[in-house]
Amino acid sequence: MAKKRNGYDYGECEVCNSHMKEEFINQDFWIRGKLLVVENVPAGVCPNCGEKIVRGDVGLRIGELLEDSKLIAKAKRISVPTIEFRTKPAAA
Repeated sequence: MAKKRNGYDYGECEVCNSHMKEEFINQDFWIRGKLLVVENVPAGVCPNCGEKIVRGDVGLRIGELLEDSKLIAKAKRISVPTIEFRTKPAAA
């Protein structure tokens, strides 16, 4: 069940016109070749197609967090598995 916050109405999804529901998501960013994840971001999420949007004030706050090098330096680190994409060899 999605958490509610102040009853904000995100309106209709721009992709499929379903009503957006507020959820708290993890948003990932690639900055200078490094992955950074911002946790617990309030966002409108479409229950039908998965499209996500954030309010303007939330976007501005994310920008402030991403510019805070001291905060980033002391943030917890996670390990992420990576694999290389390879096409299948042609059948013999």
